[in-house]
Amino acid sequence: MDTEQNSASYLRQDPVHKSDDQWRRELTAAEYAVLRQAGTERPFSGEYWDSHTQGMYQCRACGAELFTSNAKFDSHCGWPSFFAPLAEDRVRYIKDRAMGMERIEVRCAKCDSHLGHVFEGEGYDTPTDQRYCINSVSMKLVPGETA
Repeated sequence: MDTEQNSASYLRQDPVHKSDDQWRRELTAAEYAVLRQAGTERPFSGEYWDSHTQGMYQCRACGAELFTSNAKFDSHCGWPSFFAPLAEDRVRYIKDRAMGMERIEVRCAKCDSHLGHVFEGEGYDTPTDQRYCINSVSMKLVPGETA
């Protein structure tokens, strides 16, 4: 995981650029607060924190495929947790020093929307020992089989 802006080729081909007014018209107030203002929904309140439905999680703002249910795990933190994105070029990472701590913010590489944060070394029994703590409101689950 490179904390520099790591948008790779597939997403650079067709990035989404919209004005703040366009985003405000297209997103609900809650979606706008999280996706465009880097807000956080309350724990245990989001649509997907305890979902076990198989499928693909897409960015709610632009539809980019970000995570699969195969990488989702129960972390009991109150937000949907994944051990890896679908591919590294689907997200970008930014050092976040807000709230008196250093964290790694996760954003959609295609539209630059805030998704959540990624944490490492917490001891979860996952292949990567990472927890992508993602706001439900930032995603849309498309049910179906995943590879």
